[in-house]
Amino acid sequence: MPNLKEINSINNTLEDLVLISGLSGHETKVRDYLKKQLKQNALNAKTDVLGNLICTLKGNEKLPSVILFAHMDQLGFMVKKIEDNGYIRVERVGGVPEKALLSQDVVIVNNKQELIQGVIGNKAHHATQPNEKYAVHKVNEIYIDAGFKSKREVIRNGVNIGSPITYAPYYKSLKNNNVCGSSIDDRAGCAVILNAAKALTKSKNRPTVHIVFSVQEEFNLRGVLPVINTLKPNIAIQVDLTLTSDTPDMVNSSDVYLGKGPCVSLFSFHGRGTLNGVIPHPAIIEIFEKVAKTKKINLQRSVASGILTDASYVQFANEGIASIDVGFPMRYSHSSREVCNLNDLIDLKNLLVAVINKIDKKIKLIR
Repeated sequence: MPNLKEINSINNTLEDLVLISGLSGHETKVRDYLKKQLKQNALNAKTDVLGNLICTLKGNEKLPSVILFAHMDQLGFMVKKIEDNGYIRVERVGGVPEKALLSQDVVIVNNKQELIQGVIGNKAHHATQPNEKYAVHKVNEIYIDAGFKSKREVIRNGVNIGSPITYAPYYKSLKNNNVCGSSIDDRAGCAVILNAAKALTKSKNRPTVHIVFSVQEEFNLRGVLPVINTLKPNIAIQVDLTLTSDTPDMVNSSDVYLGKGPCVSLFSFHGRGTLNGVIPHPAIIEIFEKVAKTKKINLQRSVASGILTDASYVQFANEGIASIDVGFPMRYSHSSREVCNLNDLIDLKNLLVAVINKIDKKIKLIR
């Protein structure tokens, strides 16, 4: 079981990350935080044209190189129209669930990188007609009320067409080391990898490991591709959420439970227009399962449709990359209140470090 020091460390890092607003394509402040944390541990990182953050831990060049990555962006909105009366119309950026939007707190990032508080309007209950009570409002019907009185006032406050908007940053602790936040997806993955990077610096005779915090995953799942094409790793390990089945609305969807350990995806597929997914490399699955057993870490297994990560595109880069999706159980994906478990994050970090240290010359990457 993780000790109190480990729990407090991962909790503090995750809280810091969740409380930063960073829409896809606007990840600067998230990147700055992660870069600072790496530097405090004597790890230098660089940024590419798209904004990916890359930190290479050099290792044994005779072993297959590894990229360990998670995305640092979050979903949200972008200003598309400012009404004369000061209300703001938006376009979705990423898979924002329209059914959960009315009355949500949001923040608008102005041209000085200041957060302007707002709320998505919800028609007064007393004026709501019977035929409206159960309707889901589409994104082109909603508006944001930030208290402005006119379009001129909105622009004077540094908000204009294209300004990024996210759920208002939020984080709190629940019972049993569960936590709730506005962007657990995928700031929890970032927290895990940041802690793994620190641990890997102490490892001897391990592969070269490229630690990458990627951009624009929620937008088009391809922000990490320039990194892959430049670094040409042999193995790709992607860290993101895994959907749980332990809430009343998700029963029978899988065998993944919060607080019961990290997860490995055996199959993911997204059929709504993209026709893509990941069937992980068997050699990488084998090493994860063997190490989990040796370290006595409960490794949950997931098979899911409707899921897609940037590993789906990474696996086809260059001559092909042995890829796998691993993750932490999470409830309420893409809502403003996502829930994960700190013990799962610590176990996932320990598993990743142990797996990477276990990669040797014997691993066969040809299927």
